[in-house]
Order: sequence, then structure tokens, then C-alpha cells
Amino acid sequence: MSSRARLGIAALIILILVTAAILLWTPAKRVLFGFPAELRNIVVSGNIEAHQSVLNFTEVQAPIVYLPFDEGKYVEAGTVLARVDDRFYRQQLEIDRTNLLAALKQVAVNQSNLAAARKTVLSDRFDFAEKKRDDALAGAQEKIGAVSHQARDLAFTAAAQADATLAHDQALVSVARNNVLLARANIATAEAKLRLDQITLSYTTLRAPFSGVLAVREAELGELAAPGVAIFTLDDLDHVWLRAYVNEQNLGQVRLGEKVRVSTDTYPGKIYPGRIGFIASQAEFTPKTVETHAERVTLVYRVRIDIDNPTHELLPGMPANATIALLKSGK
Repeated sequence: MSSRARLGIAALIILILVTAAILLWTPAKRVLFGFPAELRNIVVSGNIEAHQSVLNFTEVQAPIVYLPFDEGKYVEAGTVLARVDDRFYRQQLEIDRTNLLAALKQVAVNQSNLAAARKTVLSDRFDFAEKKRDDALAGAQEKIGAVSHQARDLAFTAAAQADATLAHDQALVSVARNNVLLARANIATAEAKLRLDQITLSYTTLRAPFSGVLAVREAELGELAAPGVAIFTLDDLDHVWLRAYVNEQNLGQVRLGEKVRVSTDTYPGKIYPGRIGFIASQAEFTPKTVETHAERVTLVYRVRIDIDNPTHELLPGMPANATIALLKSGK
């Protein structure tokens, strides 16, 4: 046999051995090292959607006097989007501020009354003590005949009247003390009402709760704004999501939180990382507007694929595809 033939046979044997080693090593490494089961991909299609917030005025009803932005404008969080006529609410605030000042003055007046009542009681105590001494002295003098019985009765009556006056003025002190407490409670009520007025006044200004794009403007200058009446719809473009549908037979191979690759025809070749953020618990009929790359089946499960979108390249309504890695059945 020629050397060339021997080299050819040797090369063929080496090729067979390498192929066999690869075929044997692939299942063996799963058993020995716990490598994951072989994966395959499915591609689902859908449209990009954004988390939306319908913005309206709260607890106020008045004409719109400031409305600077149109649809499609990007606004930062905290941007003033609209204002209503706030003259009524400012006037109510001033009325309640005046009521608070009156309540503060009433406390001062009641405290003065309490101080006066206490001084009166102190005077009554001295007077009662003096009348009581006079009564005791008159009683002693009556026994020795130094004063008449009538004089003794007058001293006793004066002491009794002084005692009654002291009790009456002590009751007035209690009333004055309660008036001070009531006035202080009125201050707390007035302060709470003032804080409520300030909150209500803040509702006359509509601000963007987060950064996003004004998708819909539903009001015009001069229109009457009221609670529940939509002014803007704000889209959060920083965190968009893809609505897609997975066939029923693939549902068990999709995992919540699983990483997904998203692509669009608008930016060919660019991959956006996403993850499965929701899997419906009930099946539904495949929407007519949805096309999948897998065989169309009657029942599908809706999934939401969350996508970070810091550059705002992905816009609501944009068609997109998502590649999902599935575990092979039986693995």
C-alpha cells in the first residue's frame, strides 16, 4: 500500500474518532456537569406599547387658563402642563387664614379672662377667710353677751355669702379654662382647614408625574376642567413593552423573567434586551392583527415583554419581533 493511501486511511480514522467523541461528549457533559438542556427559539411579533397615564385635575373645577403644550411634546417630570383659574381657591385660602388669626386672638382673650377669674378667686378666698374669722369672733362675743344675737347672725350671713361667691368664681375659672381649651381646638381646626386649602390650591396646577411624551391632548384653553375630565395622556417612553402571544403548546417552555431579544424593521440589525414581565393565566383566541412565525393555533397566551428604552427609539405602535429561547420538550 502506498504512503498516500495510508495517510488517507489514517485521516479518515481520525475524522471518525473526532466525530464519535463529539457525539458522545454532548450528552455526557449534561450528565456529568449539569449543562442546561438544548435550547431552541421561537419568534413572536407584536407592537410596542408604552405605560400610559391619563392626567386630570383633582378636586377642583374651573376654566383652564394655561395650556402650553401640544401632542408629541417630550416633558420632564414636574413640568407644569396646565393651570386653571385659581382665584376662588386663593380667596378661600385668605378667608381661612383670617379665621386662623381670629382664633389665635380668641385664645389670647380667653387666657386673659382665665387670669382675671383666677385673681377674683384669690380675692374671694381672702374675703371668705376674713368673713369666717368675723363670724367666729361674733360667735364668741355672743356667748359672753358682748354682741347681740342679730350681730352674730349678720356675721354668719356675711361668711356664707363670701363662701358662695368663692364657689361661683371658682366655677367661672373652670369655664374660662374650658374656653381656652376650646379656643386652642379652634386654632387646630383653622390650621387644618388652611392646610387643606393649600393642598386644594396646589391641585389647580397640573404637573407631569414622570418624564414622557404627551400622546394625547384632550382639552383646550377656556374649557371647564373638573375631576375625572382628561387633559393629557402621558406615555412613559423610558420603559416600553411589547404585547405578544405564545402558542398554547409552548406555554410550558416560557419562563417569567426570562431574557428576550427584541428587534424592529425600523432599526435592522439592532437588538434590544428585554424580559418577560407577564404571562396571562388564561388562554384567548389569537387576535386577527397578530402574526406569528410559528404555526397559528386557536388558543394563545398573552405575554408582556418589558424593554428599557433610554434613547426613546422604540415608539408606541411600532411593530417588533421578540426571540424567545424555549427548552426542548422532554429535556
